[in-house]
Amino acid sequence: MFSKLKLPKNSSKIGETPIMNEKNVFPEILNKHMTPKGKWAQIVVIKGILKYVHDNEPKKILQADKDHTIVIEPEKYHHVILDGIVEFKIEFYKISENIEKFDDKASRPGENFL
Repeated sequence: MFSKLKLPKNSSKIGETPIMNEKNVFPEILNKHMTPKGKWAQIVVIKGILKYVHDNEPKKILQADKDHTIVIEPEKYHHVILDGIVEFKIEFYKISENIEKFDDKASRPGENFL
């Protein structure tokens, strides 16, 4: 199943990870985590297939490939599943609306790329 969620129209890109693959993926994104505080993210697959799960809906597994990105809303626990050869990056976006409630205990590995 592919995601239908799109980035908000008023979003602007503020950073991205290096290209990752099944060998050099950041281990934090394979476990429960969130985007940087108040930021949206988009998984962009260059080669292969990647799976994505919102942790509050563990049976609903989304896929991303070179033709289908996955947009990640702020303050939603999620993780990525790799089960083959894949190359991808994660882009980070801000929007003009301000999000005020944050989970300060959440792992946020993307903060290093803003």
